[in-house]
Amino acid sequence: MKGRLTISLDPEVLAAAREYARSHGVSLSSLVEQVLREAVGETGLTFAEKWRGRFKLDPEDYPKDDPRFDYLVSKYLR
Repeated sequence: MKGRLTISLDPEVLAAAREYARSHGVSLSSLVEQVLREAVGETGLTFAEKWRGRFKLDPEDYPKDDPRFDYLVSKYLR
């Protein structure tokens, strides 16, 4: 669950930040969160992004002619 934070900013900085967020199609809250994550060394990657490509399957274990399996392998393992 996300927490709430109240911050005080110079009106000019706030206006510029709102415009930047709007022009990049993100909310001001997500922009602030992204900057804070970068500041503390977090990448902000999703679970799938963190683990993509780290698991290997033996080709003999692949089910034959299963489009769902092929889709999941291409999405999460390559």
